[in-house]
Amino acid sequence: MARPRNSTSTGTRTRGNPGPAPTAPAKTAAGAPRRRALLTGAAALGAAAALGAASGCSRVTTAGDGDGGQLLERLRAQGRVRLGLAGEQPYGYIGKDGRMTGSAPAVARRIFRALGVDEVEPFPTEFGSLIAGLNSLQFDVVAAGMYITPARCRQVIFAEPEYRMLSAFVVPKGNPRGLRSYEDVARSGARLATGVGYAEIAYAEAAGVRSVRALPDQLAGLLAVEQGRADVFAGTAVAVRKVVRESGSTRIEATDEVTPYVDGEPVVDMGAFAFRTPETGLRDAFNRELRALKRSGELLEIMRPFGFTEKQMTTGTAEEKCRP
Repeated sequence: MARPRNSTSTGTRTRGNPGPAPTAPAKTAAGAPRRRALLTGAAALGAAAALGAASGCSRVTTAGDGDGGQLLERLRAQGRVRLGLAGEQPYGYIGKDGRMTGSAPAVARRIFRALGVDEVEPFPTEFGSLIAGLNSLQFDVVAAGMYITPARCRQVIFAEPEYRMLSAFVVPKGNPRGLRSYEDVARSGARLATGVGYAEIAYAEAAGVRSVRALPDQLAGLLAVEQGRADVFAGTAVAVRKVVRESGSTRIEATDEVTPYVDGEPVVDMGAFAFRTPETGLRDAFNRELRALKRSGELLEIMRPFGFTEKQMTTGTAEEKCRP
């Protein structure tokens, strides 16, 4: 979940991957990029690369007829949908067994089955390539927990968000510096690390943190804190909790959720599936099923095994997060 990278590029990933969360949707940091890293072993990375290479030459047909698109009908006819993944836990990644997993693929399986499309096929790629890959017809849907930002809304259309997200910190056991906010980090002069392209970079800078070290992923950040090479690692709350829990380390811990502030305003990011702009028919059908899952509570049950809780559920809309 980590977050966007410190770049204004819309290809980088933004996660609100940073006190109590505001109940109303809050503004998204402009230009906060985001990207989560794959925390599984080399075998999983190899599997992702192999899958990407195998899929790379294929293209899917798109609508282009201006009436909301015919992609859903085509997906039903072929019986499968291709999901663009970015190898980020817990959102969408290839597990150690070489199979696609994560919260977004799990939600996609449930929704596309309801829409009459039984098979979901992974297309692993770099986070920064997801929008370009979608728009160049390499796959049908981005299923990577992508944060909704105004810049991205100019390139793709989003489903309603399936989750909201704040940050959390990895700190030494007992949190000796008392780091519970980005402002605490700035005041203390603590050495902060986060992921390459994570949104947390922008949030730290907005709080006055002078130096931010970018590391490959959450696991690298955990090790940096554990070994004393960093005082704190910032990432998305769900991802931070997951990496700390799975590490089994007794030398570090995860903090409670941390709300970032930009220009004095709290930021709560929201993640969603993304579709090509002409495909409003597929997006709208997806939204109908997603709303039904939210109303019944099934969405949380699908996402709970990946570390999501009631706190991450949201009634926010894509429209409000697309506003500049």
